[in-house]
Amino acid sequence: MWTLFPAILMGWSLGANDAANVFGLAVGVRAVRYLVAISLTAAFALLGAYLGGAQGMATYSSVAAQSLASSFCVALAAGLAVAGMTWRGLPVSTTQAAVGAIIGVALVSGRPVQWGILGKIVISWVASPLGALAVAYLAHRFLSPLLESRLGGVLLYDRMVRYGIVGIGIWGAYALGANNVANVTGVYVGAGLLSVPMATLIGGGSIALGVLTFSRRVMETVGERLVPLGPLPALLAVAAQAASLQLFAVLGVPVSASQAVVGAVVGIGLVKGVETVNRRQLLGIALGWALTPTLSGLVGALLWLVLGNLLPG
Repeated sequence: MWTLFPAILMGWSLGANDAANVFGLAVGVRAVRYLVAISLTAAFALLGAYLGGAQGMATYSSVAAQSLASSFCVALAAGLAVAGMTWRGLPVSTTQAAVGAIIGVALVSGRPVQWGILGKIVISWVASPLGALAVAYLAHRFLSPLLESRLGGVLLYDRMVRYGIVGIGIWGAYALGANNVANVTGVYVGAGLLSVPMATLIGGGSIALGVLTFSRRVMETVGERLVPLGPLPALLAVAAQAASLQLFAVLGVPVSASQAVVGAVVGIGLVKGVETVNRRQLLGIALGWALTPTLSGLVGALLWLVLGNLLPG
């Protein structure tokens, strides 16, 4: 049982970091209270992990062969990297952390890496935020003026937008669990240590725990510090992010919820004017994205060198 501790740490870190990506904007525009937001995120992320997480498990299982020892080192390295970035209040890619750790451990342990599968994952890291950016930009540029000119100022319109943000946030939480649970326990499935249903429950439960206990700091970064948004732009950004996550969950390619939501928010900001984007905050986030796979890969390699011969399997 102790061998699952790194996976639980990784899931906790993922939940603490990625809760901001589904409800950070809703909290930022005061459409929902923080406690309600984290409760909904935790519940639907767990549901999404259990019902829709199997596809991503298969993808991670095929990147590199795993054993108990390598799974332990991979999950611990990724969890430590994401926990560190979460402590700094930066939304980072848990997918990049997991893949970086897998590659780091594989290279020092002599395990073959399936570079073709890895290439597909890396392409998705670029496609996901750019796709969310494009959808959010087009929706805000062409749909927002139409709705605001016809319904602006109507009380029912304001309520519908706020309810819409909450509804799409629930969809985003489900997609988060379905897409990202493989980051938590996928290597354990690859090593034959967990069945897929058990892996989704353990992974989804640890994600939910992270959401409930330590998600406020990153939520404030996404919801308030990157681009100032009103309720309708926030709705469109969340919808673009959730659509990106759901698409890649169906394809079985785990992607970053953080990258998708930041791409969507920047897309909204570009319509409002590039000067509305907090470029310093965006640069810090981009730096976190660049450092995360490198850091987790180095930590994973170091852990293997120290612990690889001490752990069973």
